[in-house]
Amino acid sequence: MFDFISDLNDYFCAFYTAYDKICTLPGYKMPKMHDVREENGRRYTYTLPEETMNLCNQANKAELLTKLKERLVDNTFSFSFLPMNIFSQIGNLFSKEGFFKVLKGMLAKYKLSEEEAGKGLDVATEIWTAICKNQYLPTKNLILSLALTAQFSYEDTEKLLAAIGEEFDYSYAKDVVVGYLLQKKVFNADMMEAALTEFKVENLFIKKNA
Repeated sequence: MFDFISDLNDYFCAFYTAYDKICTLPGYKMPKMHDVREENGRRYTYTLPEETMNLCNQANKAELLTKLKERLVDNTFSFSFLPMNIFSQIGNLFSKEGFFKVLKGMLAKYKLSEEEAGKGLDVATEIWTAICKNQYLPTKNLILSLALTAQFSYEDTEKLLAAIGEEFDYSYAKDVVVGYLLQKKVFNADMMEAALTEFKVENLFIKKNA
């Protein structure tokens, strides 16, 4: 049987970019800086690209990842949904790149009604309805939750995030884990919950047993 948590661990080690958290782990070894001597005899020191600091480059990456998981805290709390003013509503309504138009196109692409798309979300029906009616702008956490429950592609999720001025940020464990699930098309509810629990991702709007 495919061990997807092990695969997720490898993905996380390769792409997680919170270097302030990575480099302070006990046992982590910083990449060596390189010295360059020019023809004029002057000596220059430069660091390697940031990606060389990722956990995947550490010989003891499994041990370091275990230590990192113990320190993870999901502080991406965003449970506020604020109504848009009339000018924002008008702009969002007519802009091709505004969330209202992008969401409508996405639901049509996946042949989902607004009700079907919101079925797996743990938000009040009136909130989801207001979002679909261009009255509220969703949070990033809601879009990530929608992408998982409605089984959107990673690329389409990027478009939805861009429509509210957001993007995947792999310095957050939540974004890395959700990115993995979308790219690998892991939409089984138990597997998603296991992945989110493994990395202590807590602030999503996904109904239990949805």
